[in-house]
Amino acid sequence: MAVTDAIEEPSPSSNFSQPPPRHFYVTVVDRLHFKMDTLVHLLGVAARRPALPIVVCCTSRDQLDAVCSAVSNLPFISLASLYSDLAESDRNVILEEFRKATVRWSQIVNAGQSGGGGSGGETGNNNDESNTNNNKTKSHMIVVTDACLPLLALGEAPVSARVLINYELPSKETYLRRLATCLAADGIVINVVVGGEVITLKNIEESSSLVIAEMPINVSLLHVPCSPINEFEIISG
Repeated sequence: MAVTDAIEEPSPSSNFSQPPPRHFYVTVVDRLHFKMDTLVHLLGVAARRPALPIVVCCTSRDQLDAVCSAVSNLPFISLASLYSDLAESDRNVILEEFRKATVRWSQIVNAGQSGGGGSGGETGNNNDESNTNNNKTKSHMIVVTDACLPLLALGEAPVSARVLINYELPSKETYLRRLATCLAADGIVINVVVGGEVITLKNIEESSSLVIAEMPINVSLLHVPCSPINEFEIISG
C-alpha cells in the first residue's frame, strides 16, 4: 500500500478551538520486517520537521529494543527510551527533555503563524553551540513500553506528543491510557497494524467512541510549520 499525504500548516483558529485527536491506521502484511520498514519510512519523512515531539508505544521490552535499534541511525531524530529497569533519575531527565521539546515545537508553530522567520543566527559560532542548535531542531522521540507510561495517578505530568505511534496494538484500556498520558490535545495517532489486527482496532473504535480511519491518499495529516516538504508518502508491504 502506498499513501501520499499533503501537509497543511497550522490554523490560527486552533488557539481558540482545538480539534480532537485524529486516529489513523496503516496496514502492513503479516511480516515483522515489513512492519518495521513502514515505521522507519514513516519517521524518515515525518520526523524531519523541526523539533516535532513523537512518542512510539510498544507492549514489550523486546519490541522497544528493536524499534530503537532500527531508528537509531536516523540523523534528524533525538532518541530516548523508557523501560522498567531505567533509573528514576534517568527517567525524570528524559521526560523533562521531552517536555522542553514540546515547548520548542509550540514556539516554532507560533513563529510560523506570526510570520516569523527561521532561527537565523550569527556567523562565527563555535562548534559546540552549532551542535546544540542542531540538537534542538531535531525531532524528539521517546520509545516507551506500557509499563513505563507517565503515572498520572502519582502526580506525574503527561507528555504532549504531536504524534503518537502505536507500533504494537494494545487493549482498549491501554490504548486510552496512551492517549491520556502521551498525546497533545491537537495531536494525531498512527496505528501500525498487521492485517489481522484491523478487527481488534475496529473493536477499540466501536467501544471507545473513536473514529480510527485507514490512512487515505491525500489526507491532510500533519500541521507542520515552516517545512519545505509538502508530501508524505508511506510505503508498506
